[in-house]
Amino acid sequence: MTFYSRQVRKLKTQLYPRQDLTARIIKAKQFIDSNYSEDIELDSICREAYLSKFHFIRLFKKHYGRTPHQYVTRVRVAKAKKLIGSGMTVRGACLAVGYNSLTSFSTLFKKMTGSSPSGYRKKSNSG
Repeated sequence: MTFYSRQVRKLKTQLYPRQDLTARIIKAKQFIDSNYSEDIELDSICREAYLSKFHFIRLFKKHYGRTPHQYVTRVRVAKAKKLIGSGMTVRGACLAVGYNSLTSFSTLFKKMTGSSPSGYRKKSNSG
């Protein structure tokens, strides 16, 4: 075993002492990444990870620095930015990433990006 692999193993055990829990959290993140456009409920994500809600939220935040809800929101807004930037309508992007309300989507988009969806579309099409 090389020095590098010993150091990696040492860091893994310090940062992620329970590999099984880490694997479950990663699986849950992959579930979110694959199903972000669906109406994902916390219960269904917890079932994927085989963890209770409170334990799951705590572990997810420890691993990814944000709650599952914050993560889903960021994924959805990032995907919406790509869709809007590629020419999709704001309404189409809103529905494609899993939001039903254009108003709440626009408010959230502006809060997270600093620009309204239509303003973002104009900027991305002009640049």
